[in-house]
Amino acid sequence: MAASVYWLKFPCRPRPVASLRGLLFPRTSLALFAAVLIFCCISFTSRLMINLHKNNDNHLDVNDAPTKQMIQISLPKPTRSSVLELHVSNASAKGDHEAADATNYDTTEGIQSQLPEEVPTAPKVDEDDDAPDTSVDNRREDAESRLPEHSLAAPIVEVDDEATDTSDDRREDSDQNQLPEESPVDDDAPDALDDIKEGVGSQFPEESRAGTIVEIVEDARDDNRKEGTQSQLSEESLVSPIGNSVDNDNDVYHDNDLFFENYKQMNRSLKIYVYPHSSHDRFANVLLPVTYEPGGNYASESYFKKALMKSHFITKDPSKADFFFLPFSITGMRNDKRIGVGGMQDYVQDYVSNVRQKYPYWNRTGGADHFYVACHSIGKIAMGKAEEVKNNAIQVVCSSNYFVNGYVAHKDVSLPQIWPRHGNPPRVEPSKRKRLAFFAGASNSPPRQYLVKTWRNDSEIFAHAGRLKTPYETEFLRSKFCFHVKGFEVNTARIGDAMYYGCVPVILADHYDLPFGDILNWKSFSVVVETRDIPLMKSILKGIGDEEYLRLQKNVEKARKHFQWHGEPIEYDCFHIVMYELWLRRNYVRVPLS
Repeated sequence: MAASVYWLKFPCRPRPVASLRGLLFPRTSLALFAAVLIFCCISFTSRLMINLHKNNDNHLDVNDAPTKQMIQISLPKPTRSSVLELHVSNASAKGDHEAADATNYDTTEGIQSQLPEEVPTAPKVDEDDDAPDTSVDNRREDAESRLPEHSLAAPIVEVDDEATDTSDDRREDSDQNQLPEESPVDDDAPDALDDIKEGVGSQFPEESRAGTIVEIVEDARDDNRKEGTQSQLSEESLVSPIGNSVDNDNDVYHDNDLFFENYKQMNRSLKIYVYPHSSHDRFANVLLPVTYEPGGNYASESYFKKALMKSHFITKDPSKADFFFLPFSITGMRNDKRIGVGGMQDYVQDYVSNVRQKYPYWNRTGGADHFYVACHSIGKIAMGKAEEVKNNAIQVVCSSNYFVNGYVAHKDVSLPQIWPRHGNPPRVEPSKRKRLAFFAGASNSPPRQYLVKTWRNDSEIFAHAGRLKTPYETEFLRSKFCFHVKGFEVNTARIGDAMYYGCVPVILADHYDLPFGDILNWKSFSVVVETRDIPLMKSILKGIGDEEYLRLQKNVEKARKHFQWHGEPIEYDCFHIVMYELWLRRNYVRVPLS
């Protein structure tokens, strides 16, 4: 069979160039490549613009503190610092009241450039255009020409860590040594100042000049008091705390007769019911008084509870009680490993919930006749899940800062933070106090850093950061004035320290609701100064005459009995004044029980 060969002619696939798909392939590739190239260019340009925008000096991120002042804001007229009145000699053209206000404001304008811009203030109020004060510039130049040069650029001196720790740092160390290892210390305690510290720190000037012309017109003040006309009183003298019916800087109390009369009534009638607990309770260490003598920076809390349980104010009949005490201890919870700082909120929430369910007394007033006591600043955190306690109950706390959320002035009570000391206070004659002012402590806040930086090299003001090489009490006894400067909180033990050693306190703690302010006239035994006036501190203190200082120092010795704790409470000590503050708050309304 002959084999036949057939040539099969299969149709051949055309070349890619000859097909429609082949014709589109190069163009599609070029278009895709161009799109990718354009995208890369746009992305690179966008990133570049973002970086340039971030580096722009005029850019202000809402999450960052401004690095420079965007709006020029005039500072308001400063309030009178305690016993001081600022005057200039050429103010006689106007009336007594108007001249004092105008000249004070003009003097303030002349030194505003030297003061730190700590917080924004209200805009300047327009003055009368018909009677402008043309002497402002002249007085400003004259005052500036007489200002002493004071450099703030001195380097910070290294602190000798091996020196004997006799300052408040020793207190913090001794207090922390008593805590469990996992318990946080003060530095970790949340605080409103910590949140804004970085922003505020940048507002303090690198260099400043201290000093100004300060005249204390004692004769004019005496005339004003004798005449008694409100037209000659400064605005500050018209503003008084609760119960201030007598405006007299010479008296320790706002109203001497009223205080002693009410104190006797309080001592007879005030009754406190404490929710009962036994030593067998699971958290007896948190709910019962301590069995040892309290000590450390936060001893005020333990002293109060221990004194209350021994006092005649306790009643076992709830129907006779004026107030109900929530006996949980912030310090006890902080040191208890089962609770700690992280479990405080849940513990307080559960405790109050149990009180509301088991007893009818909370529900009658919504907690308005209940109170608790805390000296550690962590107490603010403990009330995070118990809003009814924070809003309704009376908080007797050391951290009495009315600028932060959680403390309500006049509802709550400012508890003094006192380092316990025993025995009679030492007595040093005022003439033997050769140093003008004293401060020593950790530089843990912008005001402290600013004070030390301004005055660390001064011969009359001793401002020291860190530990002292000399005994702490020695510096108090040789100084006329002693600084209380806010640290992490507005409160420290330095007010109690200064008063114990007979040193006149100088309070540099803005927004501090001073302890026992409803009772005590702080202007009679202390000097309260705004932190922005730190560069003027020497002029302010040296402007206080010898007679005025003797009055302040004498009143310190009268008032210091209210700032002392005792193992067995005595009349008019710190415990009894806290009870009096509670007695003043009997303004709640009870709903009758069915």
